[in-house]
Amino acid sequence: MSISLDLSGRTALVTGSTGGIGLAIAHGLGRAGAQVLVNGRGAARVEEAVDRLAKEVPEGRFTGVAADVTDADAVERLVAAHPEVDVLVNNLGVFGATPALEIDDDEWRRYFDVNVLSAVRLTRAYLPRMQEAGWGRVLNIASDSAVVIPAEMIHYGTSKAALLAASRGFAKAAAGTGVTVNAVIAGPTHTGGVEDFVHSLVDPGLGWEEAQREFMRTHRPQSLLQRLIEPEEIANLVVYLASDLASATTGGALRVDGGYVDSILP
Repeated sequence: MSISLDLSGRTALVTGSTGGIGLAIAHGLGRAGAQVLVNGRGAARVEEAVDRLAKEVPEGRFTGVAADVTDADAVERLVAAHPEVDVLVNNLGVFGATPALEIDDDEWRRYFDVNVLSAVRLTRAYLPRMQEAGWGRVLNIASDSAVVIPAEMIHYGTSKAALLAASRGFAKAAAGTGVTVNAVIAGPTHTGGVEDFVHSLVDPGLGWEEAQREFMRTHRPQSLLQRLIEPEEIANLVVYLASDLASATTGGALRVDGGYVDSILP
């Protein structure tokens, strides 16, 4: 028996998709046949990402959408320009290490604006359209930090925990409509930003492979994978959840975390 993840005829919007996990998700959705709206704040980076994706997935259909989705007016313009989205992937996020007692109010607000409200705003805009159509997927990219709050970035963990709660709530709002809403709990993942983060926590003189091992050993020792996850491994789960095969999966917080979260529940 073969499994087909066919998203032909679907349009997907992936926020923060000019690099890292978002770019890998855009790649996976495009390869599955979806028309993908590639999003970032700067037009140059968006265009660069679209060009890269077009080369890697020549059969794919990728359109650049430069917009700051943390800005309500920008989101309104984005939705007006692209009103029909079948798969919404709220991937945009910000993270960084700061001692808990040094995180001021402005930084707390910034983390909630980026990690929570951008997703809430786009879901509020697109979910009614999906419900009218009788089909849709909303996927929020969360983090193991939502469950295992890291001492070095409690503002990040708290914002991602809020995203899990919002995902469950919107799933209830979409009950019985053919629209599913899920969160994906991504574990420690190998991206450019994470490389900088790792080097900020271990000896900056270490080479990447050694620095990665030291980071996992000292800061993420509970990982069963014992290595960083590659972005494509996150994207694989997202593409499945975006497909018809995941029609009975909603309201969930599904882990692709390398066994990092010590739990027998998904």
